[in-house]
Amino acid sequence: MPKLAVLDMSGKNVGSIELSPEVFEVPYNEAIIHQITVGLQANLRHGTSCTKTRGEVRGGGRKPWRQKGTGMARHGSRRSPIWKGGGTTFGPRPRKYIQKLPKNMRHLALRSALSQRVREEMLTPVSAITMSEFKTKTFAKFLADIKVETTPVKQTAKKGEKQNLPVPNALIVLDGMDEKVQKSAANLPNVRVAQVANLNLLDVVLSKRLVFTQAALEKIQEVLKP
Repeated sequence: MPKLAVLDMSGKNVGSIELSPEVFEVPYNEAIIHQITVGLQANLRHGTSCTKTRGEVRGGGRKPWRQKGTGMARHGSRRSPIWKGGGTTFGPRPRKYIQKLPKNMRHLALRSALSQRVREEMLTPVSAITMSEFKTKTFAKFLADIKVETTPVKQTAKKGEKQNLPVPNALIVLDGMDEKVQKSAANLPNVRVAQVANLNLLDVVLSKRLVFTQAALEKIQEVLKP
């Protein structure tokens, strides 16, 4: 059974928490993580790209010139795709990119990703995160005390390769809405705050470090327990 030390906001050890092996000792399943990650990214796409066909482009009612005798190729409309200003052949049309992602698959992928973060020692439980005021400096000090970097992670792509998605240094997971915590962290580069009820695989996979409140850890175990 995994056991992690619980820190307070000053970085001191204030106890420990035992994690459910059914949630945090799951083997790494690369296939299911990839499938759910691709599906979640596809579901974020709007699919509103649209081009006009030759039947939708304005004009083209008159034949440009007579059929024969001009020495030029025969044409029936200036709105043909081979003309400048004409319609587009096989261009993008509005469509849905939504993929169905069953709950059991989503939960399995999330358990696998969280278990891997525990094995990598990249998951830090804290007893509670409370802010008495809206103060970015105070929140930055809290992250420094628990040894979480807040400087941006530089992404480099080789020639011909796509630029990777930006990687947040830390994902702060709360058990509920806390406006002071969220606004205090808003100005910190590559630090994101999420609620445990809205946590998904992209949040975990695209974050270098996870910081859970103790209450959030207990709640996620209840939700993900098979």
